[in-house]
This record gives sequence, C-alpha cells and structure tokens, in this order.
Amino acid sequence: MKRHLLAATLAPLALLVSACTNPEVQTENNSTISTASELQVSPLEQEARIKIKKLKGMMDEAQDKSIDVTREETIVWFSEQFLKFANWDEANPEAIEAAFGYERYYAPNKKQLAADLPTFERTKVIEILDKGITVLQQELDGEIKRRPVRKVDWQNTKAGDNMFVSNGKPIFPYDYFSKTVGQPLTNKDIYNDHLGALYHGGEDLYPVDHDRAINSFLLKEDGSFDQELMKELTSIPDTNIGFLVYWIMGIPEWVEKQEPEVRKGRSLFTGFDIDNPLARDVWGKIIRETGRLTKDKKVTELGFVLANEPHWFSEKDHWTGKFEEMTSISSYTLNKFRVWLTNQYDKDIQQLNQNWQASFASFDTVEIEIPMDKALLGSAIWYDWMRYNMDRSTEWFKFMQDELHAVNPDADTHIKIMPRMFMENSRSGGIDTEALAELTTMVGHDAKSLGSKNIRPHKSSKWLERYAYYWSGVSMFHDFMESVAPNKINVNSESHFLSSGQWRDLDTRTSYVRSVYWLATLGGMDANMAWFWARDPDGSPEDRLEGELNFFDPGLAGAYAGSNNMQPHVSNEFTQVMFDMNSFSEEIIALREQRRPIRLFYSETTAINTKDYMTQGYKLYEALHFEGFPMGYATKNIIEKQDNSNWDSVVVYKNQYVTDEEFETLQTYLNNGGTILLDDKDALSLNEYGQKRTKTLSKGKGKLVVLNTDNIDVIKQAALAELKPSSLPELKVNEVNGKDYKTTSWRVVEKPQGGYLAILFNLGHDSAQIDLSLQSGQKFTATDMMTSKTVSSSFELKSEDVLLLDISLN
Repeated sequence: MKRHLLAATLAPLALLVSACTNPEVQTENNSTISTASELQVSPLEQEARIKIKKLKGMMDEAQDKSIDVTREETIVWFSEQFLKFANWDEANPEAIEAAFGYERYYAPNKKQLAADLPTFERTKVIEILDKGITVLQQELDGEIKRRPVRKVDWQNTKAGDNMFVSNGKPIFPYDYFSKTVGQPLTNKDIYNDHLGALYHGGEDLYPVDHDRAINSFLLKEDGSFDQELMKELTSIPDTNIGFLVYWIMGIPEWVEKQEPEVRKGRSLFTGFDIDNPLARDVWGKIIRETGRLTKDKKVTELGFVLANEPHWFSEKDHWTGKFEEMTSISSYTLNKFRVWLTNQYDKDIQQLNQNWQASFASFDTVEIEIPMDKALLGSAIWYDWMRYNMDRSTEWFKFMQDELHAVNPDADTHIKIMPRMFMENSRSGGIDTEALAELTTMVGHDAKSLGSKNIRPHKSSKWLERYAYYWSGVSMFHDFMESVAPNKINVNSESHFLSSGQWRDLDTRTSYVRSVYWLATLGGMDANMAWFWARDPDGSPEDRLEGELNFFDPGLAGAYAGSNNMQPHVSNEFTQVMFDMNSFSEEIIALREQRRPIRLFYSETTAINTKDYMTQGYKLYEALHFEGFPMGYATKNIIEKQDNSNWDSVVVYKNQYVTDEEFETLQTYLNNGGTILLDDKDALSLNEYGQKRTKTLSKGKGKLVVLNTDNIDVIKQAALAELKPSSLPELKVNEVNGKDYKTTSWRVVEKPQGGYLAILFNLGHDSAQIDLSLQSGQKFTATDMMTSKTVSSSFELKSEDVLLLDISLN
C-alpha cells in the first residue's frame, strides 16, 4: 500500500472483532481497497493464535535452559505476518483475483484461487507452528540438540577472498533482490533477520527505465548530474552491507535526439546499443561519478551488478524479438564487426568470401542480416557473428568495470548472468559465460530450479521422470562457474529457487526449498537474493503492483501470484535453511573446497556450431555426478591458467569443433603428462568453420585413450578408472532405491582432527536405503549434525532429505 495510505493499515487483532470505523480507503486510481478490520477472526486464525501462544511459552522455557530460540522467533514472526496477510487477502478478493489473473497459468481459475488463498495461508501458518512446536519440544526433552544460529552481521560482514566473513567465520548473506518497492530501507518490518537486511538502490517506485538508483537518467544533456535523482543513491544509509545495480534499461530522450541509432541492437534489459559512442560516454561518466560517491560505502560490500540478465539474442523468431531485441544492428556495431572480421581472417578477404560463400570487395563492404536465420547454424557466417556477439558484450562489460575501477579500484563486480546462457543449447544470446566469470571480481548469476513440472506447456520437464526437482540446473551450472573461477565469491543476485517465469507451485514442498538451497550453497553460492518479497507491512502488495499493471518486463505483472508472498511455509523455510547453513558455514566450506578430479572438456566453439551440445553434455555429467566427488570442467583457459594437478583427467565428449588454439592447448596438456579420454576418433577433428583438421592428438608424455563409443556408461567407467587412489572418496555409499540409476548425491572430506564430514542428498522421488562404510574398513560412529543424534551405518534417506554427518573413527 502506498505510503500516504499507511495510516489505514490493518487494525490490531484485538480490534478485528469490533466494528470498522474506516473500512475502505481510496487508491490513486480510485479503486477501493478494504482493510480487514471489519472481519471476524476465523477459526483457523484462532487456532494459530493459540499455537503461537504455546510456542512462545515453550521459547521462554527454552531460554531458561540456555537453548537458542532464533528459529522459533522467525516462525512466530512469519506466522503473525501471514495471518495479517490472510486477513488482507480475504478483505480484498478483487485485488487477489487480479493478481492471479496476470499469470496465465492461474488466470482460468483466478476467482477460486483468490477465494481459497486466505484459508491456504492460515493452514500453512498452522503447519509451520506445529513443526516448530514439535522440534522445540524434542530439544526441551533432550531428544535432539541443535547448533545455535549464527546470524548475519548486517553491518559488519566483509567480502573475503572467496567467501563472505563475519566474526572470523564464513557467512552466507541472504535477502530478496526486489523488496517491497516503496518502503524505506530503514523499515525494520522489512529489513530484519527474518527477511534479510541487505541495502540497495531499489527502494523507491521508479519509472520502468529507472528501476534502480544508478540509471541512464542521472546525466543531463549539459553534462551535469541530476542531483535530485542522485539522492536516491547518496541517501542510502551507510549502516548495512548491500549491493548496487547498474540499471541500463533506458536512455534519455536527449541522447536519442543526438544519436538516432542508439536504440538499434537494444535488448530486453539493455535499452540501447552498447556500441554507441554517446551511450558509452554517458555511462562512463555515470559509472565514474557513482563509483566515486559510493567508494568504501557498506552498500557496495556485495558488489556492483553490472547488468540485469543481459542477453542479445540475434536469431530469427526468438521470443525476445517481441521486445525489440536485436531486430537490427547499428552502423557502429556493423563497423566493429568488420574490424573483428579483419583480425579474425588476418586481413584475408578471400578467405572470408570462401567461408561465407560471398564476394565482398573488402572488409569495409561486409554486410550481414540480423537477426540471423537459424538455418545457418553450423555455417561460417553463423559462427563468426555469434562469436563476435559474445566478444563485443564481454568488451562492453570490461569497459564498464574499467570505468568503475578507474575511480574505485577495490570495487567488486559481478553480472546477473542467466544460467540458460550456459545450460541451454542456443548460443545466439551474446553471452560468453566463461569470459564474464573470468572478467568480474565476483561470479554473478541468477541460478534457478524447478520444484515440480514447468508451468509452460512448451517447455520440457523430462528431468521429472527421475528426480524430485531440477537439481541439474543448479549443480551443473555451479560446477562450471566454480571450475572457471574457483577463488571468487559467488553471488546469486536473483535466486529463482522459490519461483520464476517458468515455475511456481502454491503448495511448494519445504523439503525442496531446504534441499535446493543446501545444494546450491555446497556448489559454491556465497550469497543470494531471492525473487521476490512484495508485501507491504499491512499485507497489501507493494506500490508497484497496485492498480492496473502494464510492465515492459513480460514476467513482472504475474510474478506475485503463487509466489512466496502467498506461501508462509516457503518464506519461513527459506530463512530457516539460511539459519542452518550459516550455523554450519565452516563445514560447508570444507566440503565445498575439494579437487574436481574429472574434468569435462567444454568448448564454446562446439556449442556455437551444434544444436544439442548441452543436451548431450548433460548425459555424461549426470552419470558422473553421483560418485561422491565434485564434478569439474576444463576449457582452453582453465588448462592454461590453472594448476593441472587439480584434476586427474580431461574427458572430451561430443566435441568435434575446436579452434586451433583449443587443440594445441590439449596437445600441450598431454605433452606435460596429462591424461585425456576421447569419446571418438573424430573428436576435435574440425575447426571453427567445419574444416577438417589434419592433426590428431598424440600422447606425448601423457596418456591418450580413444574409446570409440558413445555409450555413456562405458565412458563413465573409463573416466573412473583414471582416478588416482587419493581422489577416491574415503566414504563408500551404497544406495538401493529400486531404480537402475542413482539418486543420492554426496560429498565427504577429512577433518583436520581426524574423522570425516559428509553430506548426502536424495534427489529422487522415492526413499533410498543407504549403507555407509569406509574404504579402509575401519569402524565409525555417524552423528546427524543437525540434531546431534547418532545415525546407523544403514538407514533410509527420504526424498529430498539432506543429511549432514559427522563421522568419528572408533
């Protein structure tokens, strides 16, 4: 609810049974929004209030026994908030119906969903209270013992070399990327331990092209800065750590007047041509000034996000074309492409003509049609443009980072890279995931998962045949990013684990929430800002979501429906799992920082030239994921820049196209004693233009194994056979799940004082029978670290269970 309406918020519970003296308020568009104060207290709310009182009494008893009750405080907080929200939703069915109507998945049933929502929310409040009462009673009775919660120090947490640090220990900050737009950062009903308390530049209700405090409109035509707009940045209190976003979606009218081409080659969230010299001049000045003003400010501790979900899809009939993305290119982009081609072909226009089947007189006369016909995939013209499109975006982000570091050399940076730019087969989007992970000082992305079937009927949910959730979208992406940049902080600046444009489930399982956050954090995620918190303290939707909604962003209007804003159990579980992981942060880091002994070779060259590279690559990744060690990737740059002793072998699978430079890197690796497994004799046989390579790899001082098979299990066993004895996990996990494939993922690491730490995930639909033993055959005692209860060496691991074990040698 907008700030000028806050006086009309919900009455306290004691007044809910009395007559309402002001039952309605008028919004700016004259629609009527009711308060809930005229409603009678529902039986479900009465039940919940009784349980809250009971839990509070138990908390008092626990505190008398020096038992930490931070978790219970959050349960009570969310319970009280969502009881309030349920009352608001019940009093305003038309607003809730409209919210469901904006999401096409829910729209046909919007009226019934709106009517059912308050009961659903109250029921889920009762569920989290029941669970909280049960667990706390177990601790009061001495059945379990939980580790006290380590809270995030929102004022003093620091970015270390490859982790955030609080009071000398690792910490995993959390919050929401978009949070109650229209409410001040100082509102403790929104910025607290329950929701997170990261500061940012997005508290106010901006025009869509502004959205964040650092945007294109800060600079005026006369070269001066708009000081009123700049206050959105400079007024951020220097009390809490946070992050800032460069919002590059818009461009001022005065720029368009001077540069009519400035919108050519725009993308969904980048509203101008990144090759345009005036746009660069504008943003160079904005970056330098805002970098100067925010130097050493706490709000920059989690870095500058250089862009929100950048991509430049340049193939015909891509869905982004509806939003004017890459429907044409500017003369600046074309000329830069011509220069790139000149270098790529070493000034040999005849070679380009031969590859393109063209007849250009010179590089200065080269023309290209953008967007490009997908039928050209695999051709030289396709490769050259797609490779250039990646290189030009990398150069743009280097320009941005260089401008920032010119005035603030210690500023951290990352980019909200969409995992689909790596995980999906298409490479027409202009994003080189590896290059950008190498470029920025932190690794950035907005990794997502799906807890059930994709809500878009044209999207595949084939993973659901085997697994409870889309775990591979988390693990495979993180394993690649951590392979590229193992010593950088990993920031998920818009985690789509709770909901996304392709998925949400009103009755999301809390076991899924717990599992996916543990999996991502074990995989490398150091901080995450979830999508999204959009309730005002009175229960109404945030300012931005009130009234008639018509956003340029295709997903925003429908994002509220079915999200955590309607899910007390999900919102609570997100915070609870962050509490638990922060309490075991040192153990997580120990389990995370291990060698990745098997490296899958990744080539952007093959990815650009083929239609199913990632689909094929996933098959081998999946087969090797469940063997007890973290998977890794090798690329030309990884092999050349990193210590090759960090892995035992490189597996080349479905990589026919590589540049000469990539080929020579692999040969040098063999010459230096490395081990390579080739799936087929035709592996690496073509260059980037599909031309036959005359050379083949020779073993040099190393070992070269040519398998001549596409059988995944044969390749897997060959890779496992190359593991050194020291690479084998000391813990053996025997799994029986009634399937002919594994679903239990696990890691183990030796403790400095002896014994082991282990973590197990059941990613399947069904329970698995687990039998643990040590390679040495030594006897041991296993303890569930979450409860301090002893665990037998043989036990049942339920679907989506996460088990953190301390293994002591007997």
